[in-house]
Amino acid sequence: MRSVSRALALLLLVGYAHTTAPTRAAAEVKLPPVLSSHMVLQRDAQVPIWGTAAPEEKVTVKFRGQERTATADKTGKWLVKLDALKAGGPDKLTVTGTNTVTLDDVLVGEVWVGSGQSNMQGSVAGYVKGDPGLAKLAAGAYPKVRLSKSGGKWQEANEQSVNGFSAILFAFGVGLQKELDVPVGLMVGAVGGTPSGYWLSEEAYRSDDACKAVVKKFAETYDLEKAKAAHAAALKKWEAAAEQAKKDGKNPPAKPSAPVAAGESAGKIGNLYAAHVRPMQPFAIRGVLWDQGESGTAINGVDQYTLMGALIHGWRKEWGQGDFPFVYVQKPSGGGCAFDPADPVTSQGEKFAPLPKAVPNDGAYRETHVRIMTYPNTFMATSSDLGPGVHPTNKSGYGARSARVALGGVYGKKVEIYGPVYKSHKADGEKVRVAFDHAGQGLAFKHGEKLQGFAVAGADGKFEWADATIEGNEVVLTSAKVTKPVAVRYAWANQHPWANLFNRDGLPALPFRTDGPTK
Repeated sequence: MRSVSRALALLLLVGYAHTTAPTRAAAEVKLPPVLSSHMVLQRDAQVPIWGTAAPEEKVTVKFRGQERTATADKTGKWLVKLDALKAGGPDKLTVTGTNTVTLDDVLVGEVWVGSGQSNMQGSVAGYVKGDPGLAKLAAGAYPKVRLSKSGGKWQEANEQSVNGFSAILFAFGVGLQKELDVPVGLMVGAVGGTPSGYWLSEEAYRSDDACKAVVKKFAETYDLEKAKAAHAAALKKWEAAAEQAKKDGKNPPAKPSAPVAAGESAGKIGNLYAAHVRPMQPFAIRGVLWDQGESGTAINGVDQYTLMGALIHGWRKEWGQGDFPFVYVQKPSGGGCAFDPADPVTSQGEKFAPLPKAVPNDGAYRETHVRIMTYPNTFMATSSDLGPGVHPTNKSGYGARSARVALGGVYGKKVEIYGPVYKSHKADGEKVRVAFDHAGQGLAFKHGEKLQGFAVAGADGKFEWADATIEGNEVVLTSAKVTKPVAVRYAWANQHPWANLFNRDGLPALPFRTDGPTK
């Protein structure tokens, strides 16, 4: 009997050991994938280092002579912050608890996040054949440029690793590294064909006062029940058409989407933010490069300008690092002529064209995206002169222009970041004087025999093409058809290859109107 009891006790002891072993393994200090060897830490800022361990376990982080200690909370989470670091490296970072995690080849420099849809997701391999500048960049090795995708492990940028990485963000980062001469870390999270409504947290959207206001206003005139009835009728027609297509051996037409309530989306608000951006947080960063807009917001009644305000504010709040710089690429892509078509950056710009007979009136989409730059610490990378298309092939040019904006707007380098930007206008009898910010080295026109692209209107609101002359940092406008002009528009169209105002720094003037939101 005694031997049976001993045997039973031994079995129980072995069973206990097996059931507790995984628990002990799970209690080991662990870091998220985004904290890995080969990473770049942000210079001149507090740097969070975080992970998991056993509840109430003491964890110590050591880097460059700094030693920080934290105690894991009841759920096993812990976080420390390193004091501001100077650019350089490589160095070793260790995290010690019941075990030790060692990260090698850690650099300190500038860290940028790239996000958005296909033009940010598009890889080097996908664009290198049609972009000589990108091909040249991709052939090099960049030991001081590091890459991470959607909060995953870091790797050094070289001919192999860049192939699957964002083409525009890679070109942007190489441009920064060359000019700043410090390590550059690039983190990308982007998905093609996606709306901005999926790229901010639901909390950021629901709590935004501006979004609430536009939804309320939209709901006053939106009839959901009427929309549902219209959808039901459209669905019946589609079913008949789909059946006929099946009989004919053809592809069916697109199925009508079901309507949703004001302020709601057919998809999941915030799902892409959760999958691709949150895993990066709270990694210390300098700023964000954003390329999205073609797919709108996918939230019924909420426009891109308003939602981008909520997105920018939400990212900043949830990252917890203040109002970091937010650089975005102008939409639509291309649509305008270039100051110097021989410049590799602008070599794919539209060819200069004569004025259309009638003054266009389709600039609202372009205007919406220009307005985004009015948000605090937000900068637009002008793209009208870089090459057209839903997927422009000139990714090296787009990256270079974005880097130029960051260098001048964020890092304080003496480089102009915009073409002429409307400042004010003054009607004086038959003339209107328009003043500009960002005149740079001076206003200029290129191509053709004269400055063109301006239109004026009188009290009747009917716009006519204007004769335009440059006087210092102003443009003086007159029109034989408008004797008392009160309003001005420039390049206010979705496509405007006929507009030719630049500054001598080589950047195109931004479209504007004085009779609308940009006033």
